[in-house]
Amino acid sequence: MHVKYTLKHMEQEKISARVELNPYANKVLAVLKAKYGLRDKSAAINKFVELYGDELVEKEANEEYIKKVIEITNNYLEKNKNRKMSFEELDGLCEV
Repeated sequence: MHVKYTLKHMEQEKISARVELNPYANKVLAVLKAKYGLRDKSAAINKFVELYGDELVEKEANEEYIKKVIEITNNYLEKNKNRKMSFEELDGLCEV
C-alpha cells in the first residue's frame, strides 16, 4: 500500500510506505473509504490523518495566514500606539 503525504499550500511530496494492518484497522479504513467515497486505502489513511492528526501534530501555518497575523498585529499596534493590552482585550482580539 502507498501512502501520500501532502500539506495544503506547500509543495506536495509523495512518500511510499508498506504497512501491515490488523483486522480492526483494516475495517476502520474500509469504512472511511466507503463513507467519503475514496479510491483506495491510501486515501483513507490520508483522510484519517486529516481528521485526527492535529490532535497529535500541529499543522504548519501557511504563508498567507502568517501575513494576515502580522497585518492584524501591525494594525493593532498602529491604532493603540504600543500600549499594553489586558488579558481580556487579548482574548477578544483572538476571539476566545
